[in-house]
Amino acid sequence: MSEFSVRDFYDDLAHDYHLMFRDWDASMAYQAEVLDGLVSLCLGAGPHTVLDCSCGIGTQAIGLASAGHQVVGSDLSPVAVVRAAAEAAARGSRLPAAAADMRRLPFKDGVFDVVLCADNSLPHLLSTRDLRTALLGMRRVLRDDGLLMLTVRGYDEARRTRPTATPPQVSDTRDGQVITFQLWHWHEDGEHYDLEHFQLTPAENSWKVRVRRSTYWALTRSQLTGFVAEAGFTDITWHSPASSGYYQPVLTAQRADCAR
Repeated sequence: MSEFSVRDFYDDLAHDYHLMFRDWDASMAYQAEVLDGLVSLCLGAGPHTVLDCSCGIGTQAIGLASAGHQVVGSDLSPVAVVRAAAEAAARGSRLPAAAADMRRLPFKDGVFDVVLCADNSLPHLLSTRDLRTALLGMRRVLRDDGLLMLTVRGYDEARRTRPTATPPQVSDTRDGQVITFQLWHWHEDGEHYDLEHFQLTPAENSWKVRVRRSTYWALTRSQLTGFVAEAGFTDITWHSPASSGYYQPVLTAQRADCAR
């Protein structure tokens, strides 16, 4: 495991997470529209019961709840889930949310139509064992033929080119512009990298700089497809940003019906 704590990373980021977006509410609505379309494509018209098992401050969960789905959120960060529930309530939606590790989901078997793990959350798991444990847990809480949805970075290209930074993102706030960018430090294995997340906020005539650190496993499509199939999912499909309209590649798969 990494020396960097994933929980500490997101506990610290929870207050400022929305600043990574030019317009967080607009992004919530756009993401919900695309994800809802994929759910309808795979399962038919809803509403559906949805577990967002890496809900963070609610970027996907709130939008899906506003679209009429019955959404439950969980996340490793207790700070983030408290904010997610509050942000949902402020927008007239209900989002039950619990602090929970995706490797140990505290839900009954077969209770959800959809399990969503978005925003490149799964690659925080740095070992084969942890990844398998998480995917088996997601399968357990899904009904037969339930839908798994994962969104991750396009790591196939990144593994070839090994980028060292992301372009800066700029958002406008009441206090001025906020700039967010990342530095990537690749491990010798070419599969893992340490990320430094920089956020610059206005401070009088200068900038306040916050740096948060975490580690990721840059899983290729073939690697992730293999893990998902091994966990007992079928109909595994990749939806590219060009085809889906989503900002990251999306994997959809369905839990195999054990009775078949």
